[in-house]
Amino acid sequence: MVKTNKRTVSLVLGSGGARGLAHIGVIHWLEENNYEIRSIVGCSIGAVIGGIYAAGKLDIYEQWVRSITKIDIVTLLDLSWEKSGLVRGDKLINTLIKLVGEQLIEDLPFAYTAVATDIKGQKEIWIKSGSLFDAMRASFAIPLLFTPFKYKGGELVDGGVLNPVPIAPTFGDETDITIAVNLGGPAQNPEERSTLSAAPASPSSPLRERINRFINQLQQSVTSRGSGDWGAYDIAIQAFETMQSTIARQKLAAYPPDIVIEIARNACQTLEFDRASAMIELGYRKAKECLAQVALQKQNDER
Repeated sequence: MVKTNKRTVSLVLGSGGARGLAHIGVIHWLEENNYEIRSIVGCSIGAVIGGIYAAGKLDIYEQWVRSITKIDIVTLLDLSWEKSGLVRGDKLINTLIKLVGEQLIEDLPFAYTAVATDIKGQKEIWIKSGSLFDAMRASFAIPLLFTPFKYKGGELVDGGVLNPVPIAPTFGDETDITIAVNLGGPAQNPEERSTLSAAPASPSSPLRERINRFINQLQQSVTSRGSGDWGAYDIAIQAFETMQSTIARQKLAAYPPDIVIEIARNACQTLEFDRASAMIELGYRKAKECLAQVALQKQNDER
């Protein structure tokens, strides 16, 4: 491998739905500041962003995701009639294939691992070969939302069920530093969240308003007869994210990377992909803040 003056990085991209768009901002900051990513481990949305970056198509994906509206989100939700999940995920994967092109993990320019969960075997599965998009689909299969992905005779769901920020696959990497991005960080106050830029408002129409209501019902509590009546989907997602935050803290304490960049767990909701610009901006800013603090601490230690 050609030597450079850049610091080489093993990058661990965690699970967390649309908050994972912050991973794009983190990658941009690293590229602009003398870091070279030589290994990526991704879980759920982290497997998607990491895989697309490894395939050299992050710019194309970013342009697309910055333009997404709530209507686009609905068109990508191919509803399933199976009891194992609300959405099949085929439309989303086919859209990504059109953007990126079919890829084999073995052909990527550096090591890539997607982490999923074998629900029958109750264990992590590290996917390091084969179809990149099969690996992504297995890793982002959020229970209840997406149907499980059939893989080598088993059924795989979101890797965040067991390990939202999977550090262990990087242990054999010969890189200078391991950086993990945890999407289940401490909650930020509402004022800080409101300062994040949002996607431009779209012209109102009865159809758009109905679609917006549909998305909100998937993400938020359903109000019934003037009192709070939490929808089953929302309860399940909140429980899943609470579980992920707890597991992430435990895993990071047990296997600490060199640096952890934390994105607030309430920065955006699971399906708010129409807030891409805000999340990318947040990831860039958090990477800058975190790495600046690390550099300052290093200088102080060397004095």
